[in-house]
Amino acid sequence: MFLVVDVGNTNIVLGIYRGKELLHHFRISTNRQATVDEYGVLIHNLFHMVGIREAEMEGVIISSVVPPLMHVLEELSEKYLRHKPLVVGPGIKTGLNLRYENPREVGADRIVNAVAAIEQYGGPLVVVDFGTATTFDCIDAAGNYLGGAIVPGIGISTEALYQRASKLPRIELEKPKKVIGRNTVNAMQAGIIFGYAGQVDGIVERIAREMGEKPKVIATGGLAELIASETRTIEEVNSQLTLEGLRIIYERNQ
Repeated sequence: MFLVVDVGNTNIVLGIYRGKELLHHFRISTNRQATVDEYGVLIHNLFHMVGIREAEMEGVIISSVVPPLMHVLEELSEKYLRHKPLVVGPGIKTGLNLRYENPREVGADRIVNAVAAIEQYGGPLVVVDFGTATTFDCIDAAGNYLGGAIVPGIGISTEALYQRASKLPRIELEKPKKVIGRNTVNAMQAGIIFGYAGQVDGIVERIAREMGEKPKVIATGGLAELIASETRTIEEVNSQLTLEGLRIIYERNQ
């Protein structure tokens, strides 16, 4: 068995694999102040909950977009799991042909998503990841990573609206029945949910015109299900895409 770790700005997602089979996965809050030992206790408790011992891990791979946490997580892996982790970044074999102006600027999460999407679906593709930021990653028919777009995530935008508009409340993100809200909460929900759905469709349609081909559109991330059902362009939601990409990269580096 081996552990895959996807570190985002809001959440850390962990997956335990045996070969190609995902046995268990967990989502915890990203805490930049937590120590190695605090994360160690958390990992121990999660493993214990599903009947797995740390000693059973044969390897670890980490993808992170939070640089301050990397030292903590690498030390965690070596101290508690007894393995020096693979880290997605320069020098690791991904099999991905990056056509970015500066490949080092591409976030590890975007690379991992692209690897998994090519493996599972082939090109051309657009991967929409609803995370702290919403990212659009474009892959052509030959499997080349072309680049994409980045917009503020749904959570960021909703929180900014609450913080900067004095009379607007903090709301729960759920789909309203109508786009014409008859109270403030429904009006905000309609603007956020349907507004993001329209944004996704608009960006994907522009990408397709620029690529000159019709890509398959895959969504992933915590809020993918909520938005995807209101779009014209998203064809499939794959909640485990990032974990699968980490598994593939781990195997390519053995």
